This record gives sequence, structure tokens and C-alpha cells, in this order.
Amino acid sequence: MKILLSNDDGVHARGIAVLYEALRGIAQVDVVAPDRNCSGASNSLTLINPLRAQKLDNGFTSINGTPTDCVHVAINALLTQQPDLVVAGINHGANLGDDTLYSGTVAAATEGRHMGLPAIAVSLVGPECKHFETAAKVTVDIINKLQSHPLPKDQIININVPDIPYSDLRGIKVTRLGARHKAETMTTQRDPWGREVYWYGSLGPELDAGEGTDFAAVRDGYASVTPLSVDMTAKESIAPLEKWLAE
Repeated sequence: MKILLSNDDGVHARGIAVLYEALRGIAQVDVVAPDRNCSGASNSLTLINPLRAQKLDNGFTSINGTPTDCVHVAINALLTQQPDLVVAGINHGANLGDDTLYSGTVAAATEGRHMGLPAIAVSLVGPECKHFETAAKVTVDIINKLQSHPLPKDQIININVPDIPYSDLRGIKVTRLGARHKAETMTTQRDPWGREVYWYGSLGPELDAGEGTDFAAVRDGYASVTPLSVDMTAKESIAPLEKWLAE
């Protein structure tokens, strides 16, 4: 099996290094990742500036672009053979609920699916992110199961693992996305020239985090596995929309 591994925390992040070592035990792994932290990049593409690939001493490839760029360039220009699977992570922090809309990690996996390949995103949930090995082991377990139970062609898997030792993990739960309250905090400061600058504040608190959500699973010590549809069509709204437009 051949795996393309990327992330949004950058090619030098610990999470991608730990996951690379774990995946090497089950597959041939090529790493193509951003040259810097691109958290929050979502599915953005670099369309104005040229993209450059740099081979690093450890064999990883660095791209001066977004996570989506990395997967796209790797599959279309860098790899001599198409991978069997795209893996994104391990993200330094949660990609739960609404976070998935902004996540560069999830976007890298989504781009893999857009390119016709099965794809998974994996994140470690915690303020300090110490136990990357736990997330790596969960990822390997799930990949091994995917080989006999492939994903539907319009879906990816989003994995969130609590930042605890693997021995303390209570298991794996299949979940739905929860939701947060809207974030309303911005920090205003001044630069050295007295001009106002703005920083995003903290994430909104949990709103929908009850039983069955990804928030609840991680909070209870389980790894959360959420299938995400790449086709964002709200199919249940098609018939009602057609009806009131015709009136």
C-alpha cells in the first residue's frame, strides 16, 4: 500500500513525524506538507504565486503553499505512482464540530477525495498535545480495517483522539459532528506605528455536544470517528425548495 501523508501544521511538526513512523510499518509513505503552519487554511488554493517543492534531508517534501496545494501538487506532479490512500495529520489540536469547516487538515483529506482517493484526517485533542503515539496507533488500526471495508466514494473519515496514553483510551466511537456557539472574541492591539491590528480570540464554547457527538466521545475518553460527506448538497431540501420556487 502507498500512502500520501500531509498536514496543516507544517512539514516540521511533531505530529506528522510521529504518524510517518507509525505508517511506515504498514505502507510506503510519501510526505508532502506545507513549509509553515497553515492552520485554518481550509480548502484554499494558491492561484497567484508559483508553488515550489523542496526535498528535505529526512526525505519529506516541503511546499510553499496550503495543505490543499500539497495534496494536489503531490498527486499531479511529484509522485511517480498514485497513492492508495491520503492521510492528513496528526493535527496539533481538535478538529471537532464546526472546526472542520476551517481545518486545513480536513481540507487535505478532502482534496485527496476530490482526486478520487480514499482519505482520512486525524487530530489530537488537548491543549498540550503530548500523546501523538495514541493518535498514530488509532490511525493505523482504522487504516487496517479500511482495506476490507472501503469508504464510499463521496466520503472521508475525520478522526479525533483524546490526548491520553493509548492504554487509557476507552475505545473508538462513530460519531456525528457537534457544534459550537459562534465565536465573538477579537483581540485589538496596536502595532509599533500605532495602527490597530486584530487577532482572533478563543473558539466558541460547545453548543451541541451531547451523546453521539464527536465532542462527547472525546470528552469521555474515546477516539471519535466521523464520516464526512464531500458532496455538501442538502438533499433533503431539494424537494421543498423546488416546491416553493414553483409557487
